[in-house]
Amino acid sequence: MATLRKDGALLMDGIPLSRLADQFGTPMLVYSWNEIKSKYQRLTGAFDSLRHRIHYAVKANSNRHILSRFAAIGAGFDVVSGGELERVSRAGGAMRKTVFSGVGKTQEEISFALKIGVASLHIESAAELERVTDIARRLGITAPISMRVNPDVDPETHPYIATGMKENKFGLPSRQVRALLQEYQHNERLHIRGLACHIGSQIQAIEPYRDGLTSLIDLAENLARDGIEIETLNIGGGMSIRYEDEDPFDFDEFGAMVAEVLVERNADYEIQLEPGRALVGDAGALLTKVEYLKQAAEPDYRDFAVVDAAMNDLIRPSLYGAYHDVQRVDENLKGIRRDWEIVGPICESGDFLAKNRKLTLASNDLLAIMDTGAYVSTMESNYNSRLRIPEVLIEDDEYHLVRRRESINDLLRLEVDL
Repeated sequence: MATLRKDGALLMDGIPLSRLADQFGTPMLVYSWNEIKSKYQRLTGAFDSLRHRIHYAVKANSNRHILSRFAAIGAGFDVVSGGELERVSRAGGAMRKTVFSGVGKTQEEISFALKIGVASLHIESAAELERVTDIARRLGITAPISMRVNPDVDPETHPYIATGMKENKFGLPSRQVRALLQEYQHNERLHIRGLACHIGSQIQAIEPYRDGLTSLIDLAENLARDGIEIETLNIGGGMSIRYEDEDPFDFDEFGAMVAEVLVERNADYEIQLEPGRALVGDAGALLTKVEYLKQAAEPDYRDFAVVDAAMNDLIRPSLYGAYHDVQRVDENLKGIRRDWEIVGPICESGDFLAKNRKLTLASNDLLAIMDTGAYVSTMESNYNSRLRIPEVLIEDDEYHLVRRRESINDLLRLEVDL
C-alpha cells in the first residue's frame, strides 16, 4: 500500500489524506497510480523470460484515467461487456491487445467487438460459438476466438468468486472444447487463436494455477494431433492481495512456476494473464467521515460509528463478508476507545463497512478504509438515491480529480417526463 504515517497523519504518496478530504469532501476514493504502475512492472518483470501479455481486467476498476495510463505503459485489457470495451477504446487502449470474456455476450456486443477488432473473443458455450460464427459470416469478418476451458480446479477462495469448478457457469469441459473445435476447425469465419481459463479471484496459492495451466497444455497437445494449432494460453488472473492476514502473492514464484511447466512440457505458447485486483486493489483508500458515535446504553448492545459512506459505496463487506482495514487519518486527536461497528446511513442492517474494530474515535473524525482500489467503484450503486462519490488519482507528487461527485441532476436525468 502507498500509505504511511508522518507525525500521526496518514499520507498517500506523501500527500495528506486530510487535504484531499478537505478539498473534495467525503466519502471519496483516492488511488495511487505510482503503486499501480509498480505492481504492473513487478508482474511483467516476473514473466520477462516468457512470451507473455498482460490484459488488465477492467472489471476491477474501470476509471478511464487508470485505463489510459495502463494503455500508455503497454498493457492489454480483458473486458466483459460492451460498456467496458467502449471505455477501453475511449481510453486509447489497443484493440489488438484486448480480449472479450463473459458468458452472456449479446449479438450487439459481439458485432461491436468484431468490428472494432479485438484480439480474441473468449467462447464460453457451444451456443455462443454458433452465434459468433453466424455474426462473423453476416459481417464478412473472420472472428478471432479462444475457447474458455473449465478445468474443475478448486482455487480455495470464496464460493462467489470461484469460477473454474464444474458447478460454476464459466467455460466448458476440455472434452467438449475439443469436440467443438474439431467441428469448426475448417470454418473460414473463425480464427482459432487460443485456450483460456480463469479459476477464480483472491487466490493465494500457486498450485491451482499449475493445475489450470497443465490442463490447458494437455488440451492444446490433443488439439495439435487434430491439426489445430494453438497460439496462446490465457491462464486468467485472480492473484490475491493482503486485506488482513493473507499470504502475499509472489509474482516471481508465479512466473518461475509457469516457465518451469513450459520447459517440462516442451511447450511454446504466448502466455496471457488477466490481473485486476492484484494491480489496483491495495492502491486505493475510501475516505469517510464519522457523523455520529452511538454508544451502547446497556450491556450486550453494540457501539456504532455511523459514517457518511455506506454499502452502496463499498458493498464487499455486505456481499462477501470481506475484511477491509480501517484507520484513523489523524491519530493525534482525542476520542473514545471502543470496539466499534463501522456502519453507514442506509436503511439495511447489512449496511456495514467493518465490524468490531478497536479504534479511538470522535465525531467528525476522518477514516480511511484501506485496499479499496478494486471492486469498489465498479460495484457501487445509487441505492437509497445516494450519489456516486468522487475519485482522485495521485501520480508522482500531484493529484487529479478523475471523477467528480455525482449530482442530483445526474441521478435523475434518465427519468423521462410523462
